[in-house]
Amino acid sequence: MKLINMEMPKTLHKRIESCANHIFQGLIPNWVSHGFTIEGYSRESLTLDWQHNPVGRVRLLTQCRQLYTLSHATKLGYMSGYDAQIQALFNAILELYFIEGRWIFSRNDDMAILDTQSDAYALAFILLSFSHYYQLTQDSRALEFIELTDQFLDQQMRHPSGGFYEAYPLNEDTVRRQNPHMHLLEGFVAAYHATQDSKYAERISEICELAEQYFVEPNTQTLREFFQTDLSLDSETGHLVEPGHHFEWVWLLHQTYAITGRKQDLVLAQQLWHTATKHGLAANGGIVNSIDGNTFSIVDGDKRIWPITEYLKACCVADISESERQERLNTALEFLETHYFIDRGRWIEYLDANNQSKGFPLPGTTGYHIFLGLAEVLKWRDS
Repeated sequence: MKLINMEMPKTLHKRIESCANHIFQGLIPNWVSHGFTIEGYSRESLTLDWQHNPVGRVRLLTQCRQLYTLSHATKLGYMSGYDAQIQALFNAILELYFIEGRWIFSRNDDMAILDTQSDAYALAFILLSFSHYYQLTQDSRALEFIELTDQFLDQQMRHPSGGFYEAYPLNEDTVRRQNPHMHLLEGFVAAYHATQDSKYAERISEICELAEQYFVEPNTQTLREFFQTDLSLDSETGHLVEPGHHFEWVWLLHQTYAITGRKQDLVLAQQLWHTATKHGLAANGGIVNSIDGNTFSIVDGDKRIWPITEYLKACCVADISESERQERLNTALEFLETHYFIDRGRWIEYLDANNQSKGFPLPGTTGYHIFLGLAEVLKWRDS
């Protein structure tokens, strides 16, 4: 175990423990205490002092990320005592968001139905969260809804040019994105582990092939974000690249390889790692929001918290030396503690290019990123 490996620097060990305490003794318990309602669902957003922050909608996505985080953290043994909240949240998701045979996108602040679209990005998190909930509880209803969700995607949302539509009802004019496909890949990986059903391995290979053929521009080895209907680059936004998504794909492609054995996934992961570490890390620390994929110049030098958590995940699996891995992890965790984490489990959601807080409240979707980033570091440490 790396925990007792004398080669691990004491500073790195201390940073890992400190960040883990921030999440498992601060962030998650405080969100459950202040962000969960008596009806069982989660608030969409809280203020920096843990008060309700109404934003006009309460999304299915937010509920799923909270269910995933609690289920996975409990299954890994990092949390305990939240079984009732996990069960209540799962039940609330079914009651509030599965309407007339499909998932709706959101309700408003008084929980009246707001947006009835079935959003591919949100459906990805049904797959992810219900898979981890099932592995924790063995509640067969989760398997039923994983199957229903997969069937809905397969029968109602497939795009003739490959991949999936952004949302149902279908809109032919919507700019297409790689992002929902990335999270569907994550969801199918989780569904495969929960069910061992080979059809999810087929879905995984299909999305990885989309990444190779369309999402990654081969000359610059950059993951592009926005596409036309036929998955050619969008004329206005096709140049945009988010380094955080590069790192997310790096980690995911290592997960897909363990299932499918597709060696080209590891090759693509290494290409994405190289580009993002060369062009996406800011000179003053952290990960920039976006760059130009054609010129590699910074487009948005501000820094949300989620990209550095994805960088942590990528650092744990990238094909680099252990000394480089430890150095990168230590630097990233130090930046996370210094610039993002504040007391009582709270965090700064958004930094400007000079590493100053932009004063954002706490979204209910961000804990998922922070938890999984540290969970992967802990998994690496203990491997």
